[in-house]
Amino acid sequence: MSIRWKLLWSYAAMLIVPLLFILLVSALLLIVFKGDAQNIRSFYESKIEGIEEGDYHRLVKQTLVQNPSLLTDTAYLQKLSAELSSRQISLFVRENDRTVYASKGIEGNSALLSSLPPFVRPDFHKELKAKIYDNEWYQVVQYDFKSEGDTPISFFLVTRIDPLVHFAKTFFPILLIAAVLALLITHIALTYYMSTRIIRPLLALRRAASQFSEGELDVPIAVAGKDEIGQLGVTFERMRIRLKESILLQLQYEKNRKELITNISHDLKTPITAIKGYVDGITEGIADTPEKHDRYMRTIAAKASELDKLIDELFLYSKLDMQKEPFRLQPMSVHDLLVDWADDLGFELEKNGVELATNFRVPSSVIVHVDPDSFRRVLGNVIQNSLKYMNKEKPRIRLYARTSGDEAEIVIEDNGSGIPADALPHVFDRFYRAEWSRNSRTGGSGLGLAIAKQIMLGHGGDIRAESVEGEGTRVILTIPTNGGVASGDE
Repeated sequence: MSIRWKLLWSYAAMLIVPLLFILLVSALLLIVFKGDAQNIRSFYESKIEGIEEGDYHRLVKQTLVQNPSLLTDTAYLQKLSAELSSRQISLFVRENDRTVYASKGIEGNSALLSSLPPFVRPDFHKELKAKIYDNEWYQVVQYDFKSEGDTPISFFLVTRIDPLVHFAKTFFPILLIAAVLALLITHIALTYYMSTRIIRPLLALRRAASQFSEGELDVPIAVAGKDEIGQLGVTFERMRIRLKESILLQLQYEKNRKELITNISHDLKTPITAIKGYVDGITEGIADTPEKHDRYMRTIAAKASELDKLIDELFLYSKLDMQKEPFRLQPMSVHDLLVDWADDLGFELEKNGVELATNFRVPSSVIVHVDPDSFRRVLGNVIQNSLKYMNKEKPRIRLYARTSGDEAEIVIEDNGSGIPADALPHVFDRFYRAEWSRNSRTGGSGLGLAIAKQIMLGHGGDIRAESVEGEGTRVILTIPTNGGVASGDE
């Protein structure tokens, strides 16, 4: 059974059960007040509060009509009044405008007696509307006829009634109908509300799940709200977004894999082709002198070393990308680490005619947790990339460091050729070279900065580049420290 039918049946039960309960309680109340179930039907057939219709007719038809002289018989009227007094009923008999008899309960109630209607015609009887006289509710029944002397006589039965009982008896059907209508309206409103807030959102979620199963992830789920259904819709929307991102990421991985295979094939083929060419030159006798033979062999060795280095970098990048390269982190002073590395770097740069300037405004107390060998590789890869694109008469590299909040910031700045603006966002991508020629002599393997990026991410840091084409490049490395230290200026 669907949720919709379950809800409909549950609301139908919510409607029927209260109705049955109301009817049962009403019947029990009538039985309590009337004595048994046989008198329930006569409750609304009574013409006088407290007197059943049968009693009333016997009194009028069988007694007074046949013996109109009894209406002027004071002894009979007193006896009849005494019998009816237990039911809060009083008698009043009026001949023309003269009072023949008035029960003790109403004889002093001039407001009531003076308001009683005049004689109408013989055999006339009418139940008057209940009214208040002297703060009491009374129900009056009038019966008119002629005496033996053809004198008009009006006979009144006056009943003092309980306002609550009168109200209940008068308005109970209306209240019952109103209760039924209220239940029906409530049932319809709740059914519509639940259909709008539960059924429709669930149907929307079912359609969305069906679309998910067919791979359609572009249509957002329009189910919102603070209730459980709304939260479920939000969860479905998050799932849709993540599934879409996962599929896009998978497609990107597949694209990257194909590009990786293409790039690896290209970069491996270049030195291998060179090696094969020089080997063929030796075997075919082209290297016919000891000098040529020696030059060919040195070239083959260099290409083999280049190939070996490329394979090592590919292997390292693969392990870093799969997070399978363990880092042996050690607490080290940023200042001391950079000073030691700058000493070695200055000696190498001096041989190449490159000026090195340093400015380390980092206290020795600032500690970072790094793998020394991996971190030195990052710095070395950045320097090697700067040296490849040096085109100034006076090449210069500036190395400085500072603290910023809970991070140490290391900056390597050169005055080389710079990086084009369209290439700058991709310099840390694997196998990316700003030069389209892909010349290994100037462009390298295309993995140096990509490896640096992976190592910095593995240390919880980051690396980024800023460059102005023709003026130079700035590479900024950030790494978490053991605590905040006031930052220094460049």
